[in-house]
Amino acid sequence: MSDELTSDLRELAAEGETPPTLTGAQIRGRAVRRRRRRRTALAAAGASVAGALALVVALSLGGDTDRELPPAASPTVTASSPATPDATVDLGRRVLSVAGRQLPITAGTVKTPTPTGRMTVLAKKAVDVLTARDVGFSDTYDLKAPWVIQLGASDGSENFIATMTYDEKALGNYDRTGGWIGLRQADAKWLYEQLSPGAVIDIEASGAADRTPSPTPTGVDGRGVATAGSTGMDGGAATAGTGTGPGTSGG
Repeated sequence: MSDELTSDLRELAAEGETPPTLTGAQIRGRAVRRRRRRRTALAAAGASVAGALALVVALSLGGDTDRELPPAASPTVTASSPATPDATVDLGRRVLSVAGRQLPITAGTVKTPTPTGRMTVLAKKAVDVLTARDVGFSDTYDLKAPWVIQLGASDGSENFIATMTYDEKALGNYDRTGGWIGLRQADAKWLYEQLSPGAVIDIEASGAADRTPSPTPTGVDGRGVATAGSTGMDGGAATAGTGTGPGTSGG
């Protein structure tokens, strides 16, 4: 290639070159600043990760942090008022009050008092054979009683309301049972139809009733046990040894 051609090509290349907008020193300075920014970003990211790990470790170990977690909200407890009883028994006045009516009763004697407090109707039986233990007698005689309402208390104790078949004069006048509550047959039947399982009865010991022992009625021995062959209010004879335990159903 001739020297003239080489010179022309160099001139053409020189004319096509675009002069740089930055000097060499400026380009080197820009590269330095770019490296510094990358190092700063990496350092900040590393510090964030380290802080997060430290917080997790502190929480897992139960350590305190500058920012305490808010306490858990306490559940709101609404006090419920006691349910209004469906019936109330005043042992002192010997009265059972229900639905605007007052029914004369007889209850437990001084030696065998009727438990007080709130009770709930558990079950009902149109006729039941009450054992001597149920009635509160010390002998083995059983007593057939109509319109029996079984009661239960929150502590597991039980009692019952039934027809008083062996001493009707005691109703409203003196106490004659072994702790259960006795009613006239007509009143016991009405109450049986009035109260359903789950009904609430409050038994109170208010008043100042005369709790003297009752006279021994006809057809009842000296311990107050219905003797074999004596008839109750339902027309049936009190049976001897027919029950198998408390609350035995009498066909």
